[in-house]
Amino acid sequence: MLTTNHIDTFIENFSQLEDPRIERKKLYPLIEIVFLVVCAKICGAESFRDYIRFGQAKITLLQERLPYANGIPSKATLSRIFTLINPELLKGCFVGWMKTLYVSAMDDVIPIDGKTLRGSHQSGDGAIHVVSAYSHNTHMVLGQQKVDEKSNEIKAIPKLIDLIDVKGSTITIDAMGTQKAIAKKIIDNEADYILALKDNHKNLNADVRLYLDTEYNKANHGILLSHRESDKGHGRIEERTCFVTDRIDWLVDKNKWEGLNAISMIVSKRTLKGKTSTERRYYLTSRAADAEYLNMAIRSHWSIENKLHWVLDVTMGEDESRVRKDHAPENFAIIRHISLNMLQEAKKSIKDISIKGLRKLAGWSDEILGGIIRCKF
Repeated sequence: MLTTNHIDTFIENFSQLEDPRIERKKLYPLIEIVFLVVCAKICGAESFRDYIRFGQAKITLLQERLPYANGIPSKATLSRIFTLINPELLKGCFVGWMKTLYVSAMDDVIPIDGKTLRGSHQSGDGAIHVVSAYSHNTHMVLGQQKVDEKSNEIKAIPKLIDLIDVKGSTITIDAMGTQKAIAKKIIDNEADYILALKDNHKNLNADVRLYLDTEYNKANHGILLSHRESDKGHGRIEERTCFVTDRIDWLVDKNKWEGLNAISMIVSKRTLKGKTSTERRYYLTSRAADAEYLNMAIRSHWSIENKLHWVLDVTMGEDESRVRKDHAPENFAIIRHISLNMLQEAKKSIKDISIKGLRKLAGWSDEILGGIIRCKF
């Protein structure tokens, strides 16, 4: 659940951000700059020039919350500041702000997945890759962790789990994150896990597949508990059946996976234009052998792709961003998450509108923008 979000909470958290500038160059307070860019991003701004023009057009609205005694900074000043801000500190303010809003993870499903900021590469350096944790219940980003150069998501995921409050939730991760250390980290943080199983654990995957497939092929599917659901859309019919069992004492590596309680299989049948395809996917879980819950939670994992990554790319232009210098790409990834969280919360009060449509309304109406940054209409 979320607490009521007043902009005072935002200002309180982000006012703690350490200013990287020397004292004589602090003409524009850092909190005013961050607030300006977040509001501009909500309204569709994409470039430093956009942010400046937005600030000049909306100075009266901005001054309702902060002084802006010296007005709006120049494009060069804004660009320089975002290259200098320490992204770890900005991330800390973001996570702290979310903890004041997102007060309970109980019964939530939290997908964790990575995304590459494709336009962030610099000469000689690859693009930045960021792992995010997403609340399926609230459609909000809870935190993010940059993947270090010459590393991968396996090392970033435990840092992200420690960063946010996951107690009482179920964390879902794709096969890259199916690691014993990550399972232990989740259990140590008093959460549950559902981990996709593929050939990165070749023997374990083969054993689980053989066992579940054998039981599935028996009359009435052997010892497996099951739950089926289906939906239609865009000319496609999809039927998903979850099969699960907690009879896993035979599993050689059972005790090496902290909290492992059951193994599961999703049988997905898709029919499109009269042609049907079937796919089977396999999972390890610390949850009880509840086929209905697991079916829901595993499907919920895709919300991070459909409702976060897709929106960041298509609606907020993340892959098209050419901000590349120093810390700016990672800092603007955080700004996009902040803005999107505000939009997602506000969207609950304005029915039948997309994020794209809501951004347009915010740009047109000070009343709507004011409601979004307060999350109160």
